[in-house]
Amino acid sequence: MSTRSELLNFAESMLRTKGYAAFSYADLAEAIGIKKASIHYHFPTKERLGITIVESNLVRLTKQLEEIDSDLPSAVLRLEKYAGLFLESSENRMLPLCGALAAEISVLPDSLKALTKDYFGVQLAWVESNIVIGQRRGEFRPDLDKSKTARILLNLLEGGSFVAWALDDKSNANFGFELFLNGIMVKKQ
Repeated sequence: MSTRSELLNFAESMLRTKGYAAFSYADLAEAIGIKKASIHYHFPTKERLGITIVESNLVRLTKQLEEIDSDLPSAVLRLEKYAGLFLESSENRMLPLCGALAAEISVLPDSLKALTKDYFGVQLAWVESNIVIGQRRGEFRPDLDKSKTARILLNLLEGGSFVAWALDDKSNANFGFELFLNGIMVKKQ
């Protein structure tokens, strides 16, 4: 693994476990065993490092969502698979990146604030589109407001991740999401 990749991996882990404001280049240098000057070579500023982490995660998330769409015809199954991404974060003892950033929105540089909003926007748009698909397929109730429902689902996943994190109880991280999803589904008779 290259030094740049090691830096990105460790910095992302720090961001998702301690927060953006809680780690420094000194922490990275010590953890990886390099000089701070080497970090500045790859990432002249902490803001640039944060931007790179979020942008690479957005690319990865977009690919994951595209794969979910192409692999699963059912909107219910797609949303369940999406929820699995949050569960995976909990199982890895990390907060979802977007939630970790949102928790510190007031101290983030403007560029990271904008990327955090973009990150949430990508997710909300994808969830909304799957609500609509599920309504067309008869999987979800037709009276649902796609925007409100998407927001509730994302709130449940993010909030569940934070509660699981605080209680160190990853087994119930998606409980609220599953309960709500079941409540919006059309019951087959």
